[in-house]
Amino acid sequence: MNNFSKLGFILATLGSSIGLGHIWRFPYMAGTSGGGAFVLLFVAITFVIGVSMLIAEMVMGNQAKTNVQDAYKNLDASKKKLWQYAGLFLVAGPLILTFYCVVLGWVLYYLFYVSFDLPQTLEESKTLFGNVSQNIQLQILAFFAVVASTGYFVSRGVKSGIESLNFVLMPLLFIIFIGLLVYAMTLDSFGKGWEFMFHVDFTKIDSKVLVDALGQVFFSLSIGAGTLITYAASTEKNQNLFTSAMWVVIPGILISLIAGVMIFTFVFEYNAEPSAGPGLIFVTLPLVFAKMGLAGNIICVLFMIGLAFAGISSTVSLLEPAVKWLEDKTSLNRFKAAWILSFLIFIVGVVLIFSLNPEYTKFLSIYGKNLFDWADWLSANIILALGGLASCVFVGWGINKEKLRSFTEHFLKGVSFDLWLFSLRFLAPVTVIVILLRKLF
Repeated sequence: MNNFSKLGFILATLGSSIGLGHIWRFPYMAGTSGGGAFVLLFVAITFVIGVSMLIAEMVMGNQAKTNVQDAYKNLDASKKKLWQYAGLFLVAGPLILTFYCVVLGWVLYYLFYVSFDLPQTLEESKTLFGNVSQNIQLQILAFFAVVASTGYFVSRGVKSGIESLNFVLMPLLFIIFIGLLVYAMTLDSFGKGWEFMFHVDFTKIDSKVLVDALGQVFFSLSIGAGTLITYAASTEKNQNLFTSAMWVVIPGILISLIAGVMIFTFVFEYNAEPSAGPGLIFVTLPLVFAKMGLAGNIICVLFMIGLAFAGISSTVSLLEPAVKWLEDKTSLNRFKAAWILSFLIFIVGVVLIFSLNPEYTKFLSIYGKNLFDWADWLSANIILALGGLASCVFVGWGINKEKLRSFTEHFLKGVSFDLWLFSLRFLAPVTVIVILLRKLF
């Protein structure tokens, strides 16, 4: 049986959550959403709701031992088996890859080229990022490299591909970022970066910050894309999923906080703007690194390597559920399924790249929003939320309570089981529905 080892499962699941979401998206979301107020909500929602949903999806996979759609079907006690259609939310993974791999391509460009010739002025940095994000040929080349790498590791299977990759990347990622944090601690502005991340101004907590924090939880924990169900299908039957969940959540939060404190220390040290949005990584930081001299070039290389490691571990996890589904539902083997999906993702991604270019945007936009932004918005705000909502409602209400208790009795007992079930049945669904309505209207 091509299963994960216990450590392999934790590292693979951790790799799926620690991606650009933790290191690229988290700091700029904190910068634009109230700093410490956003961080507090993110951590609170992660433990109150995120962990419950994480365990729910793990339980589904661990018990069903199959692809996402069939996991719903096999665990659904009703005759019509309508819950199986909730499994189709696994489309979120390939959709996210169509734009996520583009952003990761930018990371590769900054790693191999910009790190050695950093911009010296803000205008130069903005122009550089603008040129990269609108250079069609360059983006397609970098995008191809990322998609091909993802297809290669997934095609090799659970043990030889996914587990082996994460056994190497996850420890290296933590070594790099802890090293960068230690360096940041030697700078005068470390205190300012720390205060920005952890000083909570409750007046900044509003509906926008709440929505942003919940969206970050979904993005960070890989909830709703089928990754957790698929990965857990390749675990031992009686694995302690609560412990596994904690080993995913706590290091994930730590890497987010390390990235945030480190980045904002650098930002404040050189008087840059902490709320520069997505450009924080690609516009502000390269300029900050340039002011450090030779040390800045080295730090930029290490930072981009860490970002690339985090990104590729996530792209693999986003592709795996759809590959597993194709394997089970068609006559395709893993190798063919991985490369066919990778090819389709590449074709769609190329269209999205064209939609970013001003010359083609007017032809590739809907209601004033280009297709790249639509793919981002639909997957992060709608499909992941609906997928997460489906899994928690199904586990909470669709599976018989006593049967569910038997699934979890080796790691959730008594009050802990009741609290988990309460969160699944009430807290998580209500919160997700409120956020969905806020996003839509």
